Amino acid sequence: MGLYEGLKEESFMTWQEIYKSRLIPLVESAKLIKSGDRVIVGSACGTPEGLIDVLLERSNELRDVEIVAMVSTGKSAYAQPQYAKAFRHNSFFVWHSTRRAMEEDRADYTPCFFVEFPMIMKDGTLPSDAAMITVSPPDKVGNVSLGISVCYDMAAARSSKMVIAEVTKHMPHTLGDSFMHVSEIDYFVETDRPLIEAPRPVMTEVETKIGGYVAQLVKDGDCLQLGYGPLPDALLSFLGNKNDLGIHSEMISDGVMDLVEKGVITCRRKNFHYSKIIITFAIGTRRFYEWMDYNSMIEMHPVEYINDPVIIGMNDNMVSVNSAICVDLLGQAASDMIGPNQYGGVGGQVDFVRGCRRSKGGRSVLALPSTSSDGKISRIVPSLAEGQAVTTSRMDIDYVITDYGIAHLRGKTVKARARELITIAAPEFRDGLAKEFRRIYGRDPA
Repeated sequence: MGLYEGLKEESFMTWQEIYKSRLIPLVESAKLIKSGDRVIVGSACGTPEGLIDVLLERSNELRDVEIVAMVSTGKSAYAQPQYAKAFRHNSFFVWHSTRRAMEEDRADYTPCFFVEFPMIMKDGTLPSDAAMITVSPPDKVGNVSLGISVCYDMAAARSSKMVIAEVTKHMPHTLGDSFMHVSEIDYFVETDRPLIEAPRPVMTEVETKIGGYVAQLVKDGDCLQLGYGPLPDALLSFLGNKNDLGIHSEMISDGVMDLVEKGVITCRRKNFHYSKIIITFAIGTRRFYEWMDYNSMIEMHPVEYINDPVIIGMNDNMVSVNSAICVDLLGQAASDMIGPNQYGGVGGQVDFVRGCRRSKGGRSVLALPSTSSDGKISRIVPSLAEGQAVTTSRMDIDYVITDYGIAHLRGKTVKARARELITIAAPEFRDGLAKEFRRIYGRDPA
């Protein structure tokens, strides 16, 4: 037997030859998926829409394919009623595109801290038959970048039995721990599909007021974690007079780019990852994605690193800003359910709240409007509704902010925190909240 007999032919191939040998037509990618498979698809604006579209065309042939995703910002057509026999969505964060399927029991929700999502793939708790991801074209040494969506996508690719990558020139090459070599991916499909874009959120007067209050807690040199939506953008609009802010966040959007260009976000006072914006995914506009391409200020890392509370806590003066659906008078926050109905997901909220607690000078903020959009329901409530889960516990919460002010809960007694929360409720609900507190707990918060 010859010395090299039995060795894979690819051992002697260049990366270009490996890539070419694994390149298949888009329509062929759908034939790789079988009935009963579990498929993990890339997250947020990195969702491989081209791969999903051709997979849907096989819906008459397939049965009981489980589609797993965290944030489904794309069309999520697999969650539509006409595909119910072929596909069932397993969501780790319910988005507006999948909420109806959840309500109609055509989809499932799995509670999980964002930081732990990759772990349950790697340890076999959530074994995967296939991962579908979106990547950039290979660079000069044969590495593709996961671009705007590194979060769990890399873990899915490295723990699934098969990896299919949609390659698009529109995916930016982001730096940091965002690269995979072409030899790590089983199949490539080339498309010219633009990335999913998210328009800049429109801020209401209420959200603008909340942003102003949150900005009062932000000091020069602080390191920020921000989510997506009108509340984070409202905060960013008030930070133009701050200096040398830093970013360590699970995600960013266009508002961060604006403050970098204005010289407000420099990361020059960061004691950890000095001068770098550290994130795991991004949601924004095409201009924002182009700004990220080979931007040496930005480092992408998998979510198990970014959202690790120990890692977060290594940043001094860490400030996290997250939202909630409601907060009760004990200081418990429900951020992913409305009553017994799953509305969103836990995401990284608790990861960052606890990370801020480890940070020297750290502060965590939960921000929410004082009432529902029609003003008829208070979002500061006597107690959480029946069937409504606690997202962030009363032991974890630091600041709660509404359009009526700031409540500082950390280190406060039960009565004192109830007083603080009633103060930031809409005025027309305050007497009723105090009355309910007396009824439930047998004491006066005043």
